[in-house]
Amino acid sequence: MSSKNDILENIKRNIKFTCDLPDISCLKGMEYADKIAQFIEITQGVGGNAYLLKEGEDINDLIKTLYPEAKEIASNLPDITIATRNPDTIDDPHALDGTDLGIIQGEVGVAENGCVWIPQNVRQKAVYFISEYLVIVLDRKNIVHNMHEAYRQIKFSDKYGFGLFISGPSKTADIEQALVMGAHGAKGVTVILK
Repeated sequence: MSSKNDILENIKRNIKFTCDLPDISCLKGMEYADKIAQFIEITQGVGGNAYLLKEGEDINDLIKTLYPEAKEIASNLPDITIATRNPDTIDDPHALDGTDLGIIQGEVGVAENGCVWIPQNVRQKAVYFISEYLVIVLDRKNIVHNMHEAYRQIKFSDKYGFGLFISGPSKTADIEQALVMGAHGAKGVTVILK
């Protein structure tokens, strides 16, 4: 028997009384009068940006305006014509090193915390982490109120079986309170709502 099992068995032997688990079926997550406005506000609050694409506005022009210095742009989205690399045609993920901007597809946005569910929909998932900046394209109809709703909607790609939530840029701070952006991922994240 492992030490973990020994510990758990000792705990079980020493429990004096037990209680039934509470009924949580009546609990409901947060809801907002305007999910889109809440999503934009929270996304900005966590250090990201969010834009509503106006009717007739070209997404490529908007991205070029937001990231004028981006030279190496990785995307497999058919509407993105400014991409210089396609993560689906690259065999070695190390080849994505030096990507200034990754443009990826999000599936579900959460108004509660500004995160976006991204099932792996590119061959090289390194693009999610190695890009200096990320643009997540998300259908505004796919914004939900809270994580309870989000978990009911998330799906993994049959092809890759990986997914993650992204909320704002990667950041970390040490005990000296020195904030580092882009520590484990993108330095900046922008969500474009179509």
